[in-house]
Amino acid sequence: MPRYEFRCRVCASTFDVDRPMSASGDPADCPAGHADTVKLLSTISLGGRSAGSGAAPRPAMAPSGGGGGCCGGGCCGG
Repeated sequence: MPRYEFRCRVCASTFDVDRPMSASGDPADCPAGHADTVKLLSTISLGGRSAGSGAAPRPAMAPSGGGGGCCGGGCCGG
């Protein structure tokens, strides 16, 4: 189940809420009981290396094959 991060505007605490994606926009009450909260944008780490490994992230691979166009060719009717 996705986890969403919120911050309370009253006490400035940050807390997480686990809820289904269908309820992602629902408000969340602060654990201290305050209702004035805002959902934060979270970053997601993708990949298997830890940030402390010293290695630079690998660039995305370029698509192979012919085509071109907006999606690699074939479906644009060109």
